This record gives sequence, structure tokens and C-alpha cells, in this order.
Amino acid sequence: MQNGELARSTQRLIRLLRPETIGATAQAAITWFKPLPVTLGRLGTLEVRLAQEKREVRRAQKLRYRVFYRDGTAIADAATLLARRDKDGFDRICDHLMVIDHAAKPSMRGRLPVVGTYRLLRQEVAERNGGFYTENEFDISSLTDRHAGLRFLELGRSCVLPRYRTKRTVELLWHGIWAYVRQHRLDVMIGCASFEGTDPDRLALPLSFLHHYAQAPAAWRASAHPSRRIEMNRMAKEAINPKAALHELPPLIKGYLRLGAFIGDGAVIDHQFGTTDVLIVMPVSAISARYIEHFGADASRHAA
Repeated sequence: MQNGELARSTQRLIRLLRPETIGATAQAAITWFKPLPVTLGRLGTLEVRLAQEKREVRRAQKLRYRVFYRDGTAIADAATLLARRDKDGFDRICDHLMVIDHAAKPSMRGRLPVVGTYRLLRQEVAERNGGFYTENEFDISSLTDRHAGLRFLELGRSCVLPRYRTKRTVELLWHGIWAYVRQHRLDVMIGCASFEGTDPDRLALPLSFLHHYAQAPAAWRASAHPSRRIEMNRMAKEAINPKAALHELPPLIKGYLRLGAFIGDGAVIDHQFGTTDVLIVMPVSAISARYIEHFGADASRHAA
């Protein structure tokens, strides 16, 4: 927080998102948890929605394959090459957010293309199924144990087709996430964000910038597993040109920082995807008030 007034403003807005339910009737709880609508929002010809059936999840997986494997640096195994889909065991327990373009040419089966996607995993679901995906790289359990009264959401597998990497698409994805966070009364968002490349020395400037300027405070800090940890503090703070460092940050990481996210301790190299990953930790209470006001405390800005 920048000052006391911003902190108070943010807390007032957060209280709108999590109304006090002590002593509330069971009927009020049922009303609060009414199902999300199929369409979460629209912006021009774009629609954001949750996948409703397996074939829609497969369409999101095909988009991920195209972005990560066909056009990206990820290394596909034989099964992935044959399926032409990016898939793993987490897909069956996650919710899948999709952006669809109603102005695009339909497929031969008459389906509109999925142009952006996010994978969402709630803590209670993760705990019933072996944990978060992020736990493969970072010690998330210490973080969730410290905040046992809060509910966590993992964000992952974010990708958008190149021609749709615009403010409108990203804003609609975040509108969908915000509606989901409100509906499920979630408190903290976590997940991995990636730099292209697996040589941390070539990423010394942006990694060091994140270490010195965006590291999570102790209460919100989680570290990379020691066996996989790569040091992010590769340059002295006084040697960093912040403007140049910001220029080298991937747009997704810059977007998280603008919202109010923190960065975990240490990076991890993901050789399969050809990336260097950092941990994003974003408490809802730390989200900049201007972004809450922009999307609407009730996620109404782009509501369908």
C-alpha cells in the first residue's frame, strides 16, 4: 500500500466482496453461491466464459498446444504430438476460462475459436486431489499454512493467440477471473509466471529487478524448492536500471505487478516448456483499489 488512505479504500472495497456472514441464514448462503452464468462477460465481439463440457476443455487444450508447443519453446512428448493438445492430470479438476471471438470464422464443425484461456484451481479442490500444480516448483504449503483462514486460487496455463494479445482480450480474461474470485469468495491468487529461456544469466536484469523491487513481504513469501531453486538476486540493486528492467518483463508479469502482486523467493527452470518461472502471490486485499473500481466491486463492468 502506498498510504493509509489507499489501504482504507481498498479494505472498504474488499469488504464489499466478502460480506460478513456470521449469523446469516442458510438461505443467504445458498443465494451467495448461486452458479455463475455461462457467459461471464462480453467486450465487443469477444466473450469470456467457463468451459461447460469436455469438448470445450479440449478446445482450450488445443489453444495451449498451439501457443506453447507449435509456436513456442515447449518440448512435446509423443502423446502430446499425437493429440495436438496440451493436457495433464490437473485439467480434469480445474475450471477452464475461455475467451471466444464471435466475429471469427467458425471451424468445420461450426465452433467459434477459443482465442485465450486460463486454468483455475481452487484450494479445496487441490487439497482433495494431491495439491496445486505450482507445488511442483514452489513450497506453497508453508504459505497456505501461514494463512489457514484464507482461501487460495491457483492461476495457470495462461495463453492468448498472438493477434489477440491486446488490452481488450486481457481485460476480459481478468474480468472473468474477478467474477470467479467473487463468486467463490477467494482471498489469494497464486501461480507461476514465465520468462522465455532457461539461462538465468541472460535474465539477470529482470530477475534481479523482481527480487529487489517486488519480492513478497515475509508474511506472503514462498520459496522455490531447494533442489530446483535458481537465485534471482543476480545484480546489486544500485546497478539496476528500473526502466530497462521493466521493458524486459513479460506483459503477464507486468500486469500482475500493476494489480498489486508480489514475487516469491527464487526462480525455477522448466526445461519442458523452455522457461524460467517465478511465483506470483496476489492477496485480494492487496489489489490496487483503482483496478477494483475499474472492474466493479461486483464484477459488473463487462457483465453480459
